[in-house]
Amino acid sequence: MTPNRLTSTLMLTLILSLGLVACGTSPTPQKPKVALVMKSLANEFFQTMQKGAEAHQSSNGSAYDLLANGIKDEQDVTRQVQLVEQMVAQKCDAIVIAPADSKALVGACKRAMDSGAVVVNIDNRLSEEVLRERGLKIPFVGPDNRKGARLAGEYLARKLKSGDKVAVLEGAPGAYNGVQRKLGFEEAMKSGGMQIVSSQSANWETDKASRIVAALLIEQPDVKAVLCCNDSMALGAVAALKSAGKTGQVYVIGFDNISAVQQLIREKKVLCTVDQHGDKLAVYGIEYALEVLKTKQSPADRETPVDLITEETLK
Repeated sequence: MTPNRLTSTLMLTLILSLGLVACGTSPTPQKPKVALVMKSLANEFFQTMQKGAEAHQSSNGSAYDLLANGIKDEQDVTRQVQLVEQMVAQKCDAIVIAPADSKALVGACKRAMDSGAVVVNIDNRLSEEVLRERGLKIPFVGPDNRKGARLAGEYLARKLKSGDKVAVLEGAPGAYNGVQRKLGFEEAMKSGGMQIVSSQSANWETDKASRIVAALLIEQPDVKAVLCCNDSMALGAVAALKSAGKTGQVYVIGFDNISAVQQLIREKKVLCTVDQHGDKLAVYGIEYALEVLKTKQSPADRETPVDLITEETLK
């Protein structure tokens, strides 16, 4: 080959290579974009979840990009739907969601899947009934809330005697995890022979829980324990007991293992809580989403750890 022909060949090769790059056929694949959509970031549990996810992404920066979002109010379902739709508009490859409502978020998740995104459900399970109606299969990665609540309830039952009166503070009525925690508490109490004299929803909120417990202490002055379906409500129960001058006279149990409740356990103002490892829960979901993106496997549920936290375990 003559020098002129060699030069022409090299130039043609270079032009073709540049053309391929310009057309988006670069040999370096883009990192997947993963969205984490949480419930109320005013709740320490979800703050911990966000920090855990961001720490994981920071340690795995070459593997994926992360967009973490949450709502201001546990009940702002409309805003959470909007967040999912924003993540779809930003062409996220996967959405890991802790739904504020087990039924209302199914439609938004379907739209995300229709756009081609992988959806993974964490923390609060989406309604299996609504998923079936929509012909959807969305994997749930999270703890057995009923089992966790039963652990706490059984620990409390050992401190009580048969016939003692107890009350339950439920989560939001549409939340699957709240329903399961209530069932776990009820199973433990009925097994121990306790009387459940009140079971009311405080919608996961500290202030509402405080008001309910304040009224309960007047209506049922001999109540022996308040079983709270999350730690935010346990904080409200403790505040109401303090105002009524009954600190230490009524057992309080929670669920989530936030730092504020850990301190109250050390001070003997809360008996126990349940750790569903909020710092890892989003990470479990993110890792599973990345796995599905890579392998294209059919989604399946994955159970994650849940542990009882008491004064003894905190030592």
